[in-house]
Amino acid sequence: MFFTILMVLGIQVVLPAVFLITLWRADFKSRWEWMVEAGVTVFLSAWLFQAGNWSWIGYYFRYLLVVLLIVALIRSWMKVRELPSKVASDEKRKLSMGVSIFLLVIFGAYNVFTVAGYSTSEPALELTFPLNEGTYYIGHGGNSRLLNYHKSHEPQQFALDILKVNAFGIRAKGLYPKKLENYYIFEDDLFSPCTGTVTEIENSLPDLTPPEADPDNATGNYVALTCEDSDAIVYLAHMKKGSVTVDLDEIVEVGQKIGKVGNSGNTSEPHLHIHAEKDGIGIPIRFDGKFLLRNQLVR
Repeated sequence: MFFTILMVLGIQVVLPAVFLITLWRADFKSRWEWMVEAGVTVFLSAWLFQAGNWSWIGYYFRYLLVVLLIVALIRSWMKVRELPSKVASDEKRKLSMGVSIFLLVIFGAYNVFTVAGYSTSEPALELTFPLNEGTYYIGHGGNSRLLNYHKSHEPQQFALDILKVNAFGIRAKGLYPKKLENYYIFEDDLFSPCTGTVTEIENSLPDLTPPEADPDNATGNYVALTCEDSDAIVYLAHMKKGSVTVDLDEIVEVGQKIGKVGNSGNTSEPHLHIHAEKDGIGIPIRFDGKFLLRNQLVR
C-alpha cells in the first residue's frame, strides 16, 4: 500500500514538478535546446493529464498542472527568445540533448496511444448508467492500455472501473484508507443498466479490507444480465455481501435496484466494475450514447 501511494505521488506530482522546474530554471544556450525541453515537458504533462489516475490527489488538481505548464512555458520563453536558434554543443550538452530527444519520442508515443483509445469502431451495447447518487469518476475506461488496464484481458477489454468522488474530485477520506466507509462509493445503490434477465448471481462473498483481494473469486459478489434484444452478457462486479436484491432468471427493468457497491473479489478498493461480453469476448459499452474514458466524470 505504501509503495502504491509513493508511486502515484511520484509519477503525478514529483515527476512533472521536476520537469517544470527544469524548464523554468535551466540555462539554455539556444532556442533549439529550449524547444526540445519544452516539448518533453508538454508531452509528459499532456499524457499525465489524460492517463493519470487523478482520483487519488483530486480530479481538479490536473488543471493546476496545466496552469503551471503554461506559466513555465511563458516564463522560460521570455528568457530564451533572444538566443540564437542553434549553437555548437560540447559532449555533455549533446548527451543531454540526446536524452531529451529520446524522452520526447517516448512521451509523444504515449500521447498517440492514449488518444487512439478515445473511441472504437466496433458496435457498442447501449446501456443506462447504473449509479445515480453523486459524481462518479471513470478510473479505468477506453480502448487503450494506457487508459484501461482491462484492455489486456479480451473478455473485459472494454470494461469500466467506476469510483465516486466528492466536490474536490477525491475518491476517499485519505489516500488509501482501510475503512470501507471512507470510500465515497461504498454502499451506493446499483441499478440495472438495461431491461433484461438475470443469468448469474453471487451474493455471499465477504467485503475485504483494502488492499486485500480475492483473485480466486475475481468478480466477487455480482449480477450478470442478458439485456433484451441482445445476446451479450453484462457483468456488474465487486458488490457488497448480501446486497443483491434480484433472483436468478428474474426479469428486471432498466433502473431497477439490483444491489449495492461493495469491495468483494479481486479488487484493490471499493468500486464498480462493469463490462459486457459476447461469446467470451468483450464488447464496447456506451452510456446514453457516450463511450466513457478514464478521467471522465458522470454526474
